[in-house]
Amino acid sequence: MTRDPSKDRPHTTTDGGAAAPSDEHSLSVGRDGPLVLHDHYLIEQMAKFNRERIPERQPHAKGSGAFGHFEVTHDITAYTKAVVFQPGTKTDVLARFSSVAGERGSPDTWRDPRGFALKFYTDVGNYDMVGNNTPVFFIRDPMKFQHFIRSQKRRADNGLRDHDMQWDFWTLSPESAHQVTWLMGDRGIPRTWRHMNGYSSHTYMWVNAGGEKFWVKYHFKTDQGVEFYTQDEADRMAGKDGDCHRRDLFESIAEGDHPSWTLKVQVMPFEEARTYRFNPFDLTKVWPHGDYPLIDVGKLVLDRNPTDFHTEIEQAAFEPNSLIPGIGLSPDKMLLARGFAYSDAHRARLGVNYKQIPVNRPRCEVHSYSKDGAMRVQNVSDPVYAPNSKGGPAADPSLSDEAGLWHADGDMVRAAYTLRKDDDDWGQAGTLVREVMDDAARDRLVDNVVGHLADGVREPVLSRAFEYWDKIDADIGARIRKQMRG
Repeated sequence: MTRDPSKDRPHTTTDGGAAAPSDEHSLSVGRDGPLVLHDHYLIEQMAKFNRERIPERQPHAKGSGAFGHFEVTHDITAYTKAVVFQPGTKTDVLARFSSVAGERGSPDTWRDPRGFALKFYTDVGNYDMVGNNTPVFFIRDPMKFQHFIRSQKRRADNGLRDHDMQWDFWTLSPESAHQVTWLMGDRGIPRTWRHMNGYSSHTYMWVNAGGEKFWVKYHFKTDQGVEFYTQDEADRMAGKDGDCHRRDLFESIAEGDHPSWTLKVQVMPFEEARTYRFNPFDLTKVWPHGDYPLIDVGKLVLDRNPTDFHTEIEQAAFEPNSLIPGIGLSPDKMLLARGFAYSDAHRARLGVNYKQIPVNRPRCEVHSYSKDGAMRVQNVSDPVYAPNSKGGPAADPSLSDEAGLWHADGDMVRAAYTLRKDDDDWGQAGTLVREVMDDAARDRLVDNVVGHLADGVREPVLSRAFEYWDKIDADIGARIRKQMRG
């Protein structure tokens, strides 16, 4: 007798766990009659389908990720007491890579910065490092962030992206020059997520066991080597496989080809930040390696794919304010604003109890006084207030680093950082062009900029764009102008 293979399969259930009456047919009055309202399983199916999409992220909507671990290979306890960076420590990690401006269905190969976000599941709470594949950003003050993102997305009238709108913002924001030079160069379109570096971009504070404070920048260097698409290759790939980066990461890990990155850091003594030749907290600047050389820390390896994209990747919530003892924020204005903005975005997108979603849940006991709200699933017991005399949890300042912050004073002003000797918007972008790029890379830079400008950038924005590149590098500016004008 032939065995019925369906007998080995689990039976379909409702969301409440009861056996489902059918996978194919609704309940009707006779075969040809109307459907009935009390077909609760049909109603559940339709209602759940109508609600199964959660809002996409505002920036960084398109992306994917994987799980793995970070292992410390060098002793950096002189700089931080953070458990994740203690010698020999191995910590589980979730990584998410993304594009910035595109929507959830946009092609992976648009010219755009790439997000590089990590969640370290430590035994004292989750530590999130939320960075990009570039060491700098377009702006230094968070007041402009919303406007920047809108300029890179779609117009209000026709729903189309508009290069004229992008260059209008960039040319009126000279601090963007360094990042725009990165973006228009080879690293503007990585070949895969495995073949790009990741950077904290921001400066963070580290505190060691003795209470000494340091400033730090993170550099995750890809062990696969940096590779990129030319603009023509990227355009072809967008039509061939718009999910090529997502597909590459998943298939590589599935085949046992586990990508890895080596973490190196730059460390600045705390007091040197006061007198350094430019403001070290300015997100549009890099620290020269000659002043602050890279120090080896450890290895990040991704070796497990998600099994449920929605619950493990789409609902993953990263936030720069998710810190652990030994790591703190810095006076970087963008970082301080992101400390609020990211958490608030998660509350709006996922609900106020987003940290109870399994992928975001800390792997240590939680003793907070947060109570109720939509989708609270973890039990709360009395007392639910503080202070109390009922045995509820009490704050222990000795376990926190808040005493090790920085001093600040002055009048309340609406202004960016105080200018120092080497503070300007064009110098580091020019250095990137002249000293980091070779002749072939400069040729591709010119071609990329010209192609971008030729796609809808109009006067007076076009003339400002020429002046913008003149200030970055006179030769590059002249070549762009000449090529644009034929």
